[in-house]
Amino acid sequence: MRSCFAACRAWLRPLRPTTAHPIPSPRPGIAPPRHVRPTPSTRPTRPARHRAAFSSSRLVLHASVGAAALSAGAFVELANRDNGTAGETSELRMLEVSRDEIRTTVGDDEHGLYRAAHQLVILLDLYVWEPVCTGVRFLQLVVIFVPVILTVPALWIGTLRPGPGPGRDHQRSGSLWWYAFLVKAMELAGPAFIKLGQWAASRSDIFPNDMCDTMSRLHSHAPAHSMHATRCTVEAAFGGRPFDDIFDEFDEEPLGVGAIAQVYKAKLKPELAVSLAVAEGLDGPQESAGLTGNVLRNVDSVLKSSPRRVPSSYVAVKVLHPKVERTVRRDLRIMGFFASLLDMVPTMEWLSLPDEVAQFGEMMRLQLDLRIEAANLETFRRNFRHRTTVSFPYPYTDFTTRHVLVEEFAQGIPLAAFLDNGGGVFQHDIADEGLDAFLRMLLLDNFVHADLHPGNIMVRFYQTARPGLRLSPPSLSSHAPDDTDAVANTDTDTDDATERVLERLRPYRHRAARSAWEAELARIDAEGYRPQLIFIDTGLVTELNATNRANFLALFRAVAEFDGYKAGHLMCERCRQPDAVLDKDVFALKMQHLVLGVKSRTLALGSVRIGDVLQQVLSMVRAHHVRLEGDFVNVVISILLLEGIGRSLNPDLDLLSSALPILRQLGAQSGASMARGGDFSVILVWAGLEARKFLQASVDDVERCVKYDLLSPNV
Repeated sequence: MRSCFAACRAWLRPLRPTTAHPIPSPRPGIAPPRHVRPTPSTRPTRPARHRAAFSSSRLVLHASVGAAALSAGAFVELANRDNGTAGETSELRMLEVSRDEIRTTVGDDEHGLYRAAHQLVILLDLYVWEPVCTGVRFLQLVVIFVPVILTVPALWIGTLRPGPGPGRDHQRSGSLWWYAFLVKAMELAGPAFIKLGQWAASRSDIFPNDMCDTMSRLHSHAPAHSMHATRCTVEAAFGGRPFDDIFDEFDEEPLGVGAIAQVYKAKLKPELAVSLAVAEGLDGPQESAGLTGNVLRNVDSVLKSSPRRVPSSYVAVKVLHPKVERTVRRDLRIMGFFASLLDMVPTMEWLSLPDEVAQFGEMMRLQLDLRIEAANLETFRRNFRHRTTVSFPYPYTDFTTRHVLVEEFAQGIPLAAFLDNGGGVFQHDIADEGLDAFLRMLLLDNFVHADLHPGNIMVRFYQTARPGLRLSPPSLSSHAPDDTDAVANTDTDTDDATERVLERLRPYRHRAARSAWEAELARIDAEGYRPQLIFIDTGLVTELNATNRANFLALFRAVAEFDGYKAGHLMCERCRQPDAVLDKDVFALKMQHLVLGVKSRTLALGSVRIGDVLQQVLSMVRAHHVRLEGDFVNVVISILLLEGIGRSLNPDLDLLSSALPILRQLGAQSGASMARGGDFSVILVWAGLEARKFLQASVDDVERCVKYDLLSPNV
């Protein structure tokens, strides 16, 4: 069957009209419009060997041969568009466009025999080949998971072990063994099930805590795909340009191989690297010219202490595994079938497993189109363009396609090294910067990185910037070579300084002696370097739509008023299945008890561990069958992760105090409009935290006066 399809494609290819054109320049300002990539009639022809190799890695399923694929730049515009409906977010808009491309069957420019033959191949693919492959895949999964199903009774075997903390379930030793066995089976089952386990690890509102902990250790052992497949896919992303004309350097050993894609490190040719004007958005009409613009940039650099820098020509190249889309879609169909069967069991309907599989499928499809990740990077860079304690890699959207993502290489040390060895003199700064960035994402931007584990956070160091002496702006044209050289030198100096610091720290990353690591950090601090966090892997974000945000604000208001009973009832009434909730009044009373406990400790700086409180809430939600929206759970899990990371570096970290500056900014931006609409929740929390800080400062002042005998000194 596979050879039949290959023969059909080979027969159809000569019928396809092609026109030879010179390869368009991918440099910004010279390339064709970024909204639509060249159609087949305008796309340059490839050598036969490239076409044959690329046919296996281009858009799978029944995508149109003649339809134009949207560029990553078009996805950026979709992400920036205002939400049209209450249930729409930027991710949903991009996902719908991505799926529409796949649903397209036959292009409008196809006629006659070619069109009929193409339709025949599509019908055979949909109604013969796909069902056969799905059936074979089903049998393979049966072999893998039947032993797991047969050993389910192990959940009730063994001694009962108490949970390690508040909100933790009591588990039997047999259940811990079964969770580990399930993880091994998922690793064997392939990319969709690996991602399913990682997703389940974040849903402690549904699954027991120990099961979530075991699932969080699930790793992909997928083999790397061939370098030949990578070369063909990358060449297609660069408009057919030969591979050797794209990169000066390319490390053929992948930096990492995941369930869906693998990542390489490379260095772009100078003519393909981005300029300072494009990186800072100075090539458009928004550029600030003249004396005022240059003075503002100089003042800005003094206040922020972060240097202007061109994105490095070293890039990370992320390439999807060949045929991974087909495998994932087959697995999702099989998951949906079994979810529907389990949903018929009377005690399982509260889980609404078909809805959960649909939500998981949406998450998977978001990761199968790398243009969405590039658009997310652009959004984060725009949101954080004035917040220099955190940065995001620059995405090369002109070279990003559904299957390839090219982004600036994040030059830094993983945050995990600082968690293992300590942050030394920088540990408070790193903890505060990470928590501040997350709270700004949540409260100000409503655009939250949904995968904030230590592996996705890097730390780099930079020296504080000095303002330029010249008041007139530097020319960005080709008539000012001196200015261009100056910019290039600044970029080189910044990158070299960062690399020198990293080279000094790397030898101590894996040593047991923390003293050498901390001593080196102290020397770096004495030389005037400051830490900066880099967030990577932005394929998944959490964005509350209008309906969920209204529910979030209503719950926020109830908590702000310390009305836990009302908060509990709101959670029950606005959950996904209100009729499935057990003992609504008991749940509301538990929430009231929890909130009053927080209220009694709210003046003790650092004593309110928000993570412990949220763990108890998730345990209550699971016990009473309160089905929360996935976006809410993602936010809760992100808070748990960030507070855990922050307290590892700074045990006295106080989430409420860290939120105060952001609430001040939020109140200044939208407090008046909220008050006019009758929503005082933000104002109430703001006022409460200001009073808390004032009273805490007063208590500290009194204690200091008593300690040093300043109230009635002996004269």
